[in-house]
Amino acid sequence: MAGCVIIVEGKTDKERLLKILAEPVTILCTYGTYSAERGEELLLQAQDADEIYLFTDEDYSGKKLRAHLMEDFPRGVHLHTQKMYGEVANTPLSVLAEILDRAGLSVNTEHLELD
Repeated sequence: MAGCVIIVEGKTDKERLLKILAEPVTILCTYGTYSAERGEELLLQAQDADEIYLFTDEDYSGKKLRAHLMEDFPRGVHLHTQKMYGEVANTPLSVLAEILDRAGLSVNTEHLELD
């Protein structure tokens, strides 16, 4: 797999990002937990990626997960939602679009008003 990979916590995070991404991106989910086995799976799935982004929630469990991901993906680019939203899934699509755009990813703005 070449190209871009974004690692998120859950399915809802993935679905929200897919609504606004305008380029092919592989989104991998940790499903909120992390283990050595899950880390190895993610490493294998992302091994050929040109770019890796880590986009976890801004709560205790998200920050703990980010710390684990940092160890396995030291070249990963960190994306952060605003603390006021707490979770990627609670972040308005327009804010997610800004975050992704600042990271250099192409976003589709036609769905932003639906949120």
